[in-house]
Amino acid sequence: MVVNNTWDVIAWFFWMFIWIAYLMVIFSVIVDVFRDHTQGGWAKAAWILFIVFVPFIAVLVYVIARGKGMAMRQRYGQAAPPTQGAADDYYASVMGGAGTTSVTDEISKAKALLDSGTITQAEYERLKASALA
Repeated sequence: MVVNNTWDVIAWFFWMFIWIAYLMVIFSVIVDVFRDHTQGGWAKAAWILFIVFVPFIAVLVYVIARGKGMAMRQRYGQAAPPTQGAADDYYASVMGGAGTTSVTDEISKAKALLDSGTITQAEYERLKASALA
């Protein structure tokens, strides 16, 4: 590449910036197509083919049609709720369940102990009262 002047270099950097930004948009759309669990396999395949053969129009249509869902998936992700549940389960196992079980869980555990004969009816009533308190 022969550089005639400074403006040629600036123009070259500008177009490289535009090209890299465009590639980033294409790859983020492709990742979102596979991340979206509301679409079936044929819809995903159609979007990918559309992106491969008509990339500029396909990306523009995808961002207009599915942009809101794309933003939600990117912000919250699909794995956030199970991760939080896994963290809660871990904390409950480490803490021995202290303060993390619900009233119905405690009563059902006490009922299971009563049914198995491990505790008496009076002990069951005491555990039930302390759970409801």
